[in-house]
Amino acid sequence: MSKWVRIAVVAALEGVVLAGVLLFPVDRWTLALVDWIRSAGPAGAALFAVAYIAATVLLLPGSVLTLGAGFAYGPALGLLLVSPVSVLAATAAFSVGRSIARGWVSRKVSGDPRFAAIDEAVGESGFKIVFLLRLSPVLPFNLLNFALGLTRVSLRDYVLASFLGMLPGTLLYVYLGSLVTSASEIAAGRGSAGVWQRALYVVGLVATIAATVVITRISRRALTRVLDRNRAAPAAGELHS
Repeated sequence: MSKWVRIAVVAALEGVVLAGVLLFPVDRWTLALVDWIRSAGPAGAALFAVAYIAATVLLLPGSVLTLGAGFAYGPALGLLLVSPVSVLAATAAFSVGRSIARGWVSRKVSGDPRFAAIDEAVGESGFKIVFLLRLSPVLPFNLLNFALGLTRVSLRDYVLASFLGMLPGTLLYVYLGSLVTSASEIAAGRGSAGVWQRALYVVGLVATIAATVVITRISRRALTRVLDRNRAAPAAGELHS
């Protein structure tokens, strides 16, 4: 693909994102979609997948869709839907970042010391770094998908590490979505249930949050150690040269 074709494609994508943000009520449309898919069966699940992938590639927030899957399908089926779809969406953005949008992504992350450290670390242990980044991202999720396309991580390591690393956060958001009883409550943060149901939900939610917090803290410390070690290695080499 020629340079000018890539520029035209990226410009078109940016135009679509800008138009969507400025002209269309994205949040309202998302809630309407979530409300519809609840009773739409397989067609609803398919449309959800298309919307999720499009939102990720266009750098639109996907958290409402993840919450919506919990509302529409419950925690178990919601997780079974969102987990593979979110990995597919992240992989689509990764592929775009590695190909037609490479120049745009490079400009976005150029000069960012966080990405420089990530790029160096990925060269040594791609799977581990991507896994840790998914648990405790140092860059926004959607931008991270594109930025990792500039690194040397293999597609296989990227997909597997993303799948495993995104599971805790996906489970938390899907579970939160399962607590509400209407699509509008996803935005309002309300829910209704019997006393015992609510108590059960609260216990499960606290346990899920606690597990997510613990995993995130461990991964953040591990990621920091790896990045610090990779930054220190060139300095040590210069001293011995």
